[in-house]
Amino acid sequence: MDEELRIIISGGGTGGHIFPAVSIANAIKKQHPEAKILFVGALGRMEMQRVPAAGYEIVGLPICGFDRKNMLRNVAVLFKIWKSQRMARGIIKRFRPMAAVGVGGYASGPTLNEAAKMGIPCLIQEQNSYAGVTNKLLAKKAARICVAYDGMERFFPADKILKTGNPVRQSLLECGLSREEALSAFGLDPTRRTVLIVGGSLGARTLNESVMQHLDEVAAASGVQFIWQTGKYYSEEMATRLAAKGKPGNLVVTDFIGDMGAAYRAADLVVSRAGAGSISEFCLIGKPVILVPSPNVAEDHQTKNAMALVAKGAAICVADAEARETLLPLAIKTVGDEAKLASLRDNILKLALPDSADTIAREVVKLARGER
Repeated sequence: MDEELRIIISGGGTGGHIFPAVSIANAIKKQHPEAKILFVGALGRMEMQRVPAAGYEIVGLPICGFDRKNMLRNVAVLFKIWKSQRMARGIIKRFRPMAAVGVGGYASGPTLNEAAKMGIPCLIQEQNSYAGVTNKLLAKKAARICVAYDGMERFFPADKILKTGNPVRQSLLECGLSREEALSAFGLDPTRRTVLIVGGSLGARTLNESVMQHLDEVAAASGVQFIWQTGKYYSEEMATRLAAKGKPGNLVVTDFIGDMGAAYRAADLVVSRAGAGSISEFCLIGKPVILVPSPNVAEDHQTKNAMALVAKGAAICVADAEARETLLPLAIKTVGDEAKLASLRDNILKLALPDSADTIAREVVKLARGER
């Protein structure tokens, strides 16, 4: 009988890191139900809640990022890195993993660094078209690097790269609702075109202001209706301002969408930030999208993600600085242009890489069993 598989998965900090990590774990368990999986995250970050909610054990490291504004605070950061490395080594010794997976984020640095030192084969999963600092540092020690975009040889050794795509939330692919049923769930008219505006669970100020500044155009958009997720951070402010200005009848407003599968099924066009996970979802479901890259991310990687799609005619990109003025008028124009929607739909579907989680899981198992 084969030795029981024991796998460590490390990283997090954002949903863009956590969703792929959990998807990979689920795929490993589907292929090998006996496998033991331990997550290593950063204390105080969202993975410490999201991973247990998904049914997996997680331990936390006291690691955080460098403060680029106040260099004196980095003395404490260096101590936390040293402490996290010691803790990671102890975790690895106790758990005895056969392979380690890093998905990016603070915790994956010390965890995979220590695993590599101890001779444990490591796999990196890089979601973005522009590699993160942690993954670039770990690349030399990794046995396999799974990526979602072409041209990643400029960051990683070419012989270690495997293009797998990004794992996405399985619930989005398994949505059984028809377009009409999805629209009905939002109280919308199936005869109208629908624009979904979503800035993540916390929201995006630029997307919200783009709506608020064009409420008259929203109300006047004949044959068009809107689903607008404001995000929990902005929901109270947006509700107050809408009450003062008057909410158009063709605008559904919510702070959070629990069933994104239904929201995507209802939408003819999506307006979104350009996170790697979201883009992978749009590719797999073939959804026309206008991307507004966030300027508040490391190395402007969302713009690079978006432009990789724009170059192939698979998305429209609006710069954050221009969005307040141009985004809503452009969305209204685009959703009424069936030829443009069809072109975007066809081109983004060509970029889809299905079964990413299963492919990565098989690579992890190969490393764990010494099949390099």
